[in-house]
Amino acid sequence: MENLIWLLPALPLFGFLLLAFLGSKFNREAIAFIGIGSVSLATIVSLYLAINFISSPPENGFISQTLWQWMQVNNFKVTITFHYDALSLVFVFVITFVGALIHLYSTEFMAHDEYYSRFFAYLNLFVCSMLILVLADNLVLLYLGWEGVGLCSYLLIGFWYKNIKNGIAAQKAFIITRIGDTSLAIGMFLLFKEFGTLTISEISQQAVSHSSSSITLIALLLFGGAVGKSAQLPLQTWLPDAMAGPSPVSALIHAATMVTAGVYLLARMHTIFELSPAAMHVVAAVGAATLLIAATSALAQKDIKRVLAYSTISQLGYMFLALGVGAWWAAIFHFMIHAFFKALLFLGAGTIIEAQHHEHNMFNMGGLKDKLPTVFKTFVIGSAALAALPLISAGFYSKDAIIWYSLTAQNGSPLLWLVAIIGSFITALYTTRMVVLTFYGTSKTSLSYQPGVRMHIPLIILAFLSVFAGFIELPHNFGHVTLFSGFVGKALPTTLLKIEPSESLFQLIAAIVCLVGILLGWKLYSSNREKVIDLESGGLFKFFFNGWYFDNLYKVLFQQPYFFLARINKNDIVDKSNDVIVGISSWLSNQLATSQTGSMRWYVMGIIAGAIMILTLQLVL
Repeated sequence: MENLIWLLPALPLFGFLLLAFLGSKFNREAIAFIGIGSVSLATIVSLYLAINFISSPPENGFISQTLWQWMQVNNFKVTITFHYDALSLVFVFVITFVGALIHLYSTEFMAHDEYYSRFFAYLNLFVCSMLILVLADNLVLLYLGWEGVGLCSYLLIGFWYKNIKNGIAAQKAFIITRIGDTSLAIGMFLLFKEFGTLTISEISQQAVSHSSSSITLIALLLFGGAVGKSAQLPLQTWLPDAMAGPSPVSALIHAATMVTAGVYLLARMHTIFELSPAAMHVVAAVGAATLLIAATSALAQKDIKRVLAYSTISQLGYMFLALGVGAWWAAIFHFMIHAFFKALLFLGAGTIIEAQHHEHNMFNMGGLKDKLPTVFKTFVIGSAALAALPLISAGFYSKDAIIWYSLTAQNGSPLLWLVAIIGSFITALYTTRMVVLTFYGTSKTSLSYQPGVRMHIPLIILAFLSVFAGFIELPHNFGHVTLFSGFVGKALPTTLLKIEPSESLFQLIAAIVCLVGILLGWKLYSSNREKVIDLESGGLFKFFFNGWYFDNLYKVLFQQPYFFLARINKNDIVDKSNDVIVGISSWLSNQLATSQTGSMRWYVMGIIAGAIMILTLQLVL
């Protein structure tokens, strides 16, 4: 079985190489076949490996495959080694399975794009990079995949590069995530200094008995890398602008790949974070603040994709909250469920936009319930999962676990629980707002496109998973099914509880809060749309609409001072000193040029004069 692990990243990489170098020679059917086929084969391999891993678990809990030695400098040795355990199995399945559905959807969505081959080449490279990241045995190989997804996000966000705004959005994503990448790189240097290795399993073994004052700093630096990739405070501003890319790209980035890399990093390096309670508290606090700020920002957006973008930031905040309080398996469970319903919502939004003459503003939509029935039904299912509709949506079971642990886990607190509950209410409210504005009321834009079967199939499959995937993990009072936590718990620590109040009571509170948010959203937006428009033009909604003005803050703190210094530094002392050197060199050149007369007598006289000067100096000295 271990001999097949290398195929997981190799298959999409092969598809990328074919399309990148020979794509112009293929017709669209062949391009689609290569794009979908490579990722679908990787999905089949991932399912085969998963079935074998679950049915015949390895004694040490993981499978390792070394392909070759990458580099060795003194005692620093790096190999191309893949590590396959319960944690990487979950991520590999989500990446390949959801990625394959997005590829299928893209064959119809991008059917008339002139850069069809290039699009699928980028998608395949994206999937390959993410698989390398989650399978890496060491942090250097992980960093290779980490940078690969960063590059691919830049290429795909700015895919329609002829629109300058898309290029700016791609640059913004690349530069801001670079801050986190730098933090991660410094953390890796310190890890090597402390442990003498960057192999993750060796670090985990040593960390059990390791004590050092620098562990907290290392954990925070690793967290800084996660903050950049997963768009958490204060580096969250790139993600809403990433909506400039095609909708399948948004689904891939937000659901299955790049933004979840930070969640994987923290879960994989859990032994380091467990050594630093201070770092764990920071992770929980940042996650809680992010989920609340992003949820309120989503409440005021008019662009349907920006609503979903802020929603992604908020849901990732829930995952980081879970990681921070020590609810490791709950964070990964929500990652998986979120991948299903968020991919569904982004693909559904892409279908709606395509069918509405590329209209993004929800206030210019409406009346689509009967015009796009399949999209409507699946979108509502995805929205129910996002809002965590009690009992009948997968999102309820994954988010409820996080809310519960935010109070009862070792690092939990009533304040974190309160923030999680408020975030749940706002999520239900803005999700209902999105559904009502888009599908109900009177139609404002004529239908320009009817989606075909290749766009419907991924929506239906993801809708099914958005309902039933949650049933693999049920709380105590619902039958206590622990298939997911029992499996992933083999690779992650057990969640320790400090208090055990009535779980049923707090589940009831979470359910009521969700239902109140849904009912309030329905009442506000189904019958009082004009009043709501006036309300949303107010100062508070403007504040939320602009994402709490973080972009403006960074512009004042960083961009404007930098540009100011650049302007006044245009003629600084360094430039002037260079001008003086240039002037002296030019003057000497001109003086020496006068000696080039072309007269032989002048040259002979110069040689004689030089010889006399040299002889005189020798006699004197």
